[in-house]
This record gives sequence, structure tokens and C-alpha cells, in this order.
Amino acid sequence: MAKKAATKSKPAAKKAAKPAAKKAAKPAAKKAAAKRKPNPALMKPVQPDAILGVVVGSKPAPRGQITKKLWDYIKKNGLQDAKNKRNINADDALKAVFGGKKTVTMFEMTKLVSKHIS
Repeated sequence: MAKKAATKSKPAAKKAAKPAAKKAAKPAAKKAAAKRKPNPALMKPVQPDAILGVVVGSKPAPRGQITKKLWDYIKKNGLQDAKNKRNINADDALKAVFGGKKTVTMFEMTKLVSKHIS
């Protein structure tokens, strides 16, 4: 009978501790979000090479903008796979960027695109 009494008191203790933790965490999260600044290394313009320049343009741009232009191109031409949204089906211009691969995942895409940026 001692075991039953001990198990009943544990859930009550956990329930009492949760609301106090939530109240303390919320103000700290707001302060940390207000101080965050973008990483200057990611804002530095990089030069795409001629192969990637066909898709995103040949002017220097930050990495984020290059990725955004690449996704705009993919969506404009309907290259995202309908069944598995993580896959990108390459057309002729993207095949050159992807090293001849017909289909790549969006995670592979970033690795392959980084080879064309200097």
C-alpha cells in the first residue's frame, strides 16, 4: 500500500511545477529575441559562377538571396516533386548546377549550390 501512495503524490508534484516553469521562461524568450542580429558573414555578397548565374543571375548577392532566387526559379518552373516535396526535379539549367543529377533533395541542393559560389 505504500507504493500506491507514493505514485499518487508524484503526478501532483509535477503538475505544480509546470506552470511555474512556463511563466519564468516566457519573459526570457522575449528578451533574447529582441537582441538577435543577423550574422554579418551571411549578409556578405558572394559571386555565383557562370553555371549558377544562369539560374539566379550573375550579380553578387548574399547567400540568403541566392537561395531565395533559386527557390523562386524552382517554384516558377514547377520543379518540386509533387509526391515528395523534399525532392527537386532538375531541368537542364539545374542539372548543370546539381552536377548532372536528375533529382536531389533540398538538403543536397544547398551542398551542391555552395560549390558554385565564391
